[in-house]
This record gives sequence, C-alpha cells and structure tokens, in this order.
Amino acid sequence: MRECFEIRDTDAGGRIGELSVPRADVTVETPALLPVINPNLDTISPRRLADEFGAEILITNSYIIHGDDDLRERALADGLHDMLDFPGAIMTDSGSFQLSEYGEISVTTEEILAFQHEIGSDIATPVDIPTPPDVPREQAERELETTQERLEIAEDVDTGEMLVSAPVQGSTYPDLRERAGRHAEGTDLDVFPVGAVVPLMNDYRYDDMIDAVAAAKRGLGADAPVHLFGAGHPMMFALAVAMGCDLFDSAAYALYARDDRYLTVRGTRALEDIDYFPCSCAVCTDHSPDELRALPDDERESELAAHNLHVTFAEIRRIKQAIRAGNLIELVEQRARAHPTMLDGYRTLLDHAAQLERSDPVSKGSFFYTSHESARRPEVVRHHERLERLSVPDSLLLTEGDAPRGDEYDESWRVEPPFGPFPRALSKSYPLTAEVPDRTDRAALAAAADGVARLVNVNPNAEITLAHDGWPAAVLERVPDDVALVDLTAA
Repeated sequence: MRECFEIRDTDAGGRIGELSVPRADVTVETPALLPVINPNLDTISPRRLADEFGAEILITNSYIIHGDDDLRERALADGLHDMLDFPGAIMTDSGSFQLSEYGEISVTTEEILAFQHEIGSDIATPVDIPTPPDVPREQAERELETTQERLEIAEDVDTGEMLVSAPVQGSTYPDLRERAGRHAEGTDLDVFPVGAVVPLMNDYRYDDMIDAVAAAKRGLGADAPVHLFGAGHPMMFALAVAMGCDLFDSAAYALYARDDRYLTVRGTRALEDIDYFPCSCAVCTDHSPDELRALPDDERESELAAHNLHVTFAEIRRIKQAIRAGNLIELVEQRARAHPTMLDGYRTLLDHAAQLERSDPVSKGSFFYTSHESARRPEVVRHHERLERLSVPDSLLLTEGDAPRGDEYDESWRVEPPFGPFPRALSKSYPLTAEVPDRTDRAALAAAADGVARLVNVNPNAEITLAHDGWPAAVLERVPDDVALVDLTAA
C-alpha cells in the first residue's frame, strides 16, 4: 500500500481519495485540479486560487525558475510557498515539457530534483522523456528505457519528505504503457503522471488517450495516485476520472482567457460570439457579455480566467458528487454528447469495462439506461460474469413475461435487457432494478441475448427455453441453437 494515498469512495474507475503531502503538511482530496502557475505571469494569484476557488494544490515549473536568475534567487531565499504566497501543496515540473518542445534542456534528473527540494517543492518531477504519439516503436522503446533509468536515479536522490512523481510514458503503444506502469509501480516513488498525452488531447483523440491511461493503470497498483499531465479542459475530466485519473494540471483557464475564450463543460466559445452567459458564477452575474467585452484587456483577461476557473472547479466538485452518488458513468455519458470525439472516448472507455468492473461498487442507487452504450457498462459485464455462479435446474424458463402457473418447468427466471437472465429473487437487487426505456434498443436486447448465451454455455445439460417479446432475428442469432424459443408477441 502507498502510504501517501488513501481511497475513500469508488465508482467505475473513478475514486475520491486523500493524497497526503507531508512536506506541505496538507492532505489533498482527489480528484483534484492543479492550476498551472507561470512564475513570470500572474493572471490569477496563487493566494486567490486558494481563498476564492478552494485550490488545495497547484503546479509550477522548476526549470523556468532554475533558468531565471531573479526567480532562482528569490526561490532559494524565500522558498516556493512564500514566493508564490500559497498555503497548499506545490508540485513542480522538471523541464520535460521544454525538452519535448525544444529538444534539449540543461539539467539532469539529480540536479533538478535537488533544486526542487532546495526551493521547497512538495511534489517533484524527474526529467523523463515525453515521447509523442505515433512515433516508431523503436524510438518509443528507447526513450522509455531512458525514462525508466531516470526513475531509478530519482529513487537514490535524498528528497526527505518531498514526494516524487514517476511519469509513465510509452507513446501510443498500450503494451509499453503497461510495462512503464509496472516499472513505475516497482519503484518507491509516489505519484504517477501519464505523460505525453497533450498532443492526443489537442487533436481530440480522446479514444487514444483512454487507451493510454487504461494501459498505464493495468501496470500500476490500485492504490497508485494517477496524474493526467496537461489535461486542462473540464469537458473531459469526467471521462478521465472514470478511467482512474486522480490529478489534473491546467493552464487552460489562463491560456483561453488570453485569447478571449470562454470555457463551458461542453466546449469553448469565443467571447465575441456570446449573447447570454450560461453560467451563474460571480463573473457572469456581475457582467453582461457586452460589459465584459468592453473591459480593458488586462481586466477582461483576469475576469475571463476567473470564470474559466469557476467552471473548472465546479466540474471537479460535480464529479466527486457523482462518484459519491454512484452515477459517474451517467455524467460521462452526458459529457460524451458534447462532441463526437468525446463519444469516441466514452465508447473506448466501455471497451475497458471489465477493467473498470474491478473497482466498481457492487451496489449503488439506480442504473439508468440512457443510450445503447449503457449496454456495455461495467454492471452488465459483472452480471454476465456472475451468471456462472448461479445454480441452474434441469428445466428452466427464461421469460420477459410473468411466471407460468403450471409445472412444465422446474423454475422460471426473469430476462431483462440489457442484463439478460436472473432468478426472480434478485429482482430487487442492484443493478437489476435498472430504469430502462419502454422502447428497448437493439444493443440492450443483444446484451440480454449474450447473457442468455453465457448461462447456456456454462450449463450445457440444462433444458432452457427463452420466452421473448418479439426480439429481432439478428438478436436471436446470438442465442445458442439448443435453446427453445417462444415469441410472446405471437400469442
């Protein structure tokens, strides 16, 4: 178990946790947003981030500080917390971003970790190699090997109470990501960023992003706090949390504000195109769009950045409540309808439903079937797996109708899309109490047929009859041939 991270609540792959940061003497509740602070700019002050927005942790770049004489002297003399005037935890990046952008940097892992410790960082980062997407496999393997060597170097640096992150690289090769996660898990480092995913998000490749995170998670332990480097747009937070990410760093609030961009959870709008603000934060209630556009440049940028932060932190709180209520997947599905590539990401998330099922609670409030994607949720996967444990009589009727009155069958079970068959005694158990539309779609029926097939395949000697409400021929083809079929709509 990692002593710095404790999981309190889970839903799908998402979790509410507590990240203990001993050097700062604070505990950060996750999922958590780390606003990015550029030490040369002050769009929103760190003190305001803490007092007004509730930020418990932020991130700044130690390489920029290291390379600027004035900043370096101030940081060494005063320490990061006094220099930035921030009471929470401070994470520092190492210059790996600059390495990916410009090809080289002038510090080693030992030097930058020692510097981060010296200026009072609470969570430090070694110099890894952020391999971009789609590079040749040989390059991804070579650079991953270098990153792993640097993680091993980082283990030997005396960092005291400072936590140290272990970035998980591997480009767009899931097996390399999984290998990297397994190697990072084997170190005594503390926080695990999934790196080099910003190009994927910039290109709206949320499906590939989810595959990268899923692979890293397979290598990491269940108690490893996972940081998604550079994930700044609130539109995709719920998706990433559902796959198991705990920490997000965002400069988007400031970068978008600089370009007169207004954040929403459904995307980003140009301020010039907005006639009515769809938000009730202090910025949006105190200004009309025309009034905000009329402000001087610096003031308008600051106000837009504040709005963007309000939206971003509100989404983090909304996600936590969804985890606590057990409806995170429903929130992900809502967000997935904001953009076609977000839908790709959600469908890819469901490709990993068996992986998510391991941490998904066995009981929640309600299961709402809201689209054909709902037929692939972890709860459906779990139910199909549990069919193998059920005791089946010699003669069994599976029916969407009422139990028969006669004794033609030893037992009669219910069949409910998308889950399929189950004993009637389980009818009041989660998730079989699901709210499903009366107009059942093809995906729900197909999932139910797959459940029937699973039950039949593990009970080959039982005589099983399926009584269905007019299932289409393509769905019935998924049912084994030795199952007797009764169409209830033909009676």
